[in-house]
Amino acid sequence: MSLKSCFYYLINVVIGIILSILAMIAIRIAYCYTTKNNCLIYNTPMVINTWAFTDATTKSWEVLNMTGSAIDAVVAGCTVCEQEQCDGTVGYGGSPDENGETTLDALIIDGSTMNMGAVGHMKRIKSASKVAKFVMENTKHTLLVGDEATKFAIEMGFKETNLSTNDSMNLWKQWKTNNCQPNFWTNVSPDPKKYCGPYKSNLNTQSKPESNHMDTKNHDTIGIIAIDQEGNIAAGTSTNGAKFKIPGRVGDSPIPGSGAYAMNTFGAAVATGDGDILMRFLPSFHAVQAMKHGHLPKDAAQLAIDTIANYYPDFSGAVIAVNIYGHYGAACHGFDKFPYSIANSEQNNVSILYITCTKSKS
Repeated sequence: MSLKSCFYYLINVVIGIILSILAMIAIRIAYCYTTKNNCLIYNTPMVINTWAFTDATTKSWEVLNMTGSAIDAVVAGCTVCEQEQCDGTVGYGGSPDENGETTLDALIIDGSTMNMGAVGHMKRIKSASKVAKFVMENTKHTLLVGDEATKFAIEMGFKETNLSTNDSMNLWKQWKTNNCQPNFWTNVSPDPKKYCGPYKSNLNTQSKPESNHMDTKNHDTIGIIAIDQEGNIAAGTSTNGAKFKIPGRVGDSPIPGSGAYAMNTFGAAVATGDGDILMRFLPSFHAVQAMKHGHLPKDAAQLAIDTIANYYPDFSGAVIAVNIYGHYGAACHGFDKFPYSIANSEQNNVSILYITCTKSKS
């Protein structure tokens, strides 16, 4: 065989090998495309939550490692934040309303059954997420609010207690001294940007809708997603709401599809930030539906955030999304950075991850 013939022979062999490899890749892609799980690797069990609330993540992860259910893991994590008063925005002793009272919101969703329970504007009961679980398991309702939610909790064996602390009352007194600034009133008299109430409606001074002031110390929610060893997904939230809210206000956290949403067939999402804006768009439901239609978790979260920012470019908020394989992503707007905490089967410890947020172009 001549040198030239040998060269062409080697070229043909190499081309044949490359074509074989490409054919194998094409066959695998075609096979994975037609299979239910698309050959994706499961990174479960796992737990993920908003903000750097790592004690909550650790507790949820411990529950999952003891073969606990996703629901139990979510409730356990939320309970830790309620007890530790995470950033003053979860649990007792934080975010007083205009009357100086602290009230609590919470939501628990079981993605395997689509059963859920929630409490809103609940007074004088510390364990909001546990009460939400009782609503889910012991009633045919989804959401109980106000004094009646408190009454229900007492009937279920919870103890009534004052949710205010010296810190929360001092915060409220400083707010009153500062002419009740900031507040959530608009189109009223006297001018709510200068004076305290009581107020009366004054539509002659009508102003256009705007976002509330939110920063990393007034983000008001822990949202947790857990996937257990059986592949069941649950999500939940807990918060004491926005500081100096108008009494009776319920935020996005206990609203299914807004604060959290979960479906075993597609995944789950949780949201945090300006609840009055967020609940107008049901961002958690939006993200789960986006994953249903094939979007990756990060893209699904970004779609939910972008939809809100198109209408309220100055709003602040974040969404975390997780699909059924334990793959996750997050998106945020208005903050500088958004931290979230995670533990999964890949790394048997809790990590804090950060993403950079989009901002208004104006």
